[in-house]
Amino acid sequence: MGHAAIKRTSGVFTAFAVIAVFCCCSLLSACDQAADQTAVAPAPAPQTRLTALIWAPDWPEEMHKIADAFHRENPDIMVDVQFMIGNSVEENLKPKVATHNLPDLISINPNAYAAELANQGILADVGDSAAWDNMLDSLKPDWTSRHGKRFGISGGVAATLIYYNKDMFRKAGIKTLPANFEEFLAACAALRKAGFTPIIWNGAFPNMLANGPFSFGFANNVVARHPNDWKARIADGSLDLNTDDAVDIFAKIKLIADKGYVQRGYMNTSYDEGIRLFAEGKAAMAFQGTWSSGQLMHGNHFTTGTFVPPWNAPGKTVVPVVGSETGFAVCETRNKKAAMKFLEFIYDKGYPILQNKRQNVSPLKYVGGKTVTDQQIVDYVQHVTQAPLTTGPYYSYLPTNTIDMLHPLLQDVLFGKKTPRQAALALEQSIRHEARTENR
Repeated sequence: MGHAAIKRTSGVFTAFAVIAVFCCCSLLSACDQAADQTAVAPAPAPQTRLTALIWAPDWPEEMHKIADAFHRENPDIMVDVQFMIGNSVEENLKPKVATHNLPDLISINPNAYAAELANQGILADVGDSAAWDNMLDSLKPDWTSRHGKRFGISGGVAATLIYYNKDMFRKAGIKTLPANFEEFLAACAALRKAGFTPIIWNGAFPNMLANGPFSFGFANNVVARHPNDWKARIADGSLDLNTDDAVDIFAKIKLIADKGYVQRGYMNTSYDEGIRLFAEGKAAMAFQGTWSSGQLMHGNHFTTGTFVPPWNAPGKTVVPVVGSETGFAVCETRNKKAAMKFLEFIYDKGYPILQNKRQNVSPLKYVGGKTVTDQQIVDYVQHVTQAPLTTGPYYSYLPTNTIDMLHPLLQDVLFGKKTPRQAALALEQSIRHEARTENR
């Protein structure tokens, strides 16, 4: 029995050995097949990650929506949207340029600083894009450098204007809109007497003070005096601002505050807060841009009207402010091709998302998709562009360092730290310094 048991055990071992060998062979065969399949499987497409640095104080959500829609259509391209802070586009870009750390797509203003970035090869030429072809021809000179580089696409037709609450004007007995600055002050006095706050001053966001009352003051007190060569005078540093007209630019801004025609705590009022105060019927007027018309013209419990800010003297023709709005540019990075694709998307399928929030005057000849534009704003822009003399917003003609200097300067005037004359001289000195630096 012992011998038989040994034989049976040996047979069992032999059977197990055969099974084990078979399993190993099967496993090796499966591994070989898996290896073969792995070898022939296509590698996943590499993903491009774009960085976009955007100036969007009142439409950040819309920019995220555009980026998400672009990614859905282009799953191989991710867009990391970052937002500019502070008071200007330029103060966000200068550190990036200095450290050679530029994003792939940026917000940019149509000014000498941006044109020089293009001439230096920092910004890509977008002239071969469909977006450039579709941009209004009247805006293209703003976005073309002296060397012929086409460096950006406008975000809209930009004009600053006064939005007003028609109900408050009626209750204050104002039957005719003011046509000069003296009449404007009289309207403010009537509104205050009727118990209303006449106008919003964005003291905590001096960018808006610069776009509004400063730009109109410069247009009517400086450009009107030198209609043919004011830009050349800025460029060569010969613009004389040690004049009563230049002082008056800052004096008007201070006067309106000193007379109590602005809201309480106006030096703490931000951009968004200023829009909210007007929209809620807490002030009769807002000195704002066409880019905010979507929030200022609709959704209120009152009727909103618009008029040209009457920063002109009696008997003088007002010089309106109208030009190109902050737009987009592509930087010369390794992701330029993908960034150019994103730029095209912004001005094609992405544009209705932006336009329906802001309801600005479109910079495009043709807009696809359903969009909303306020006819009153369109009519306003058409009206002011027919004026015998116009000028763009301050960011389109002042040197970049002067732009950054102007913002705290306006606040210093309102705080009483600088007189209007000191402010005018500081502005002149900055322009001259920048001209000397640029022309070395």
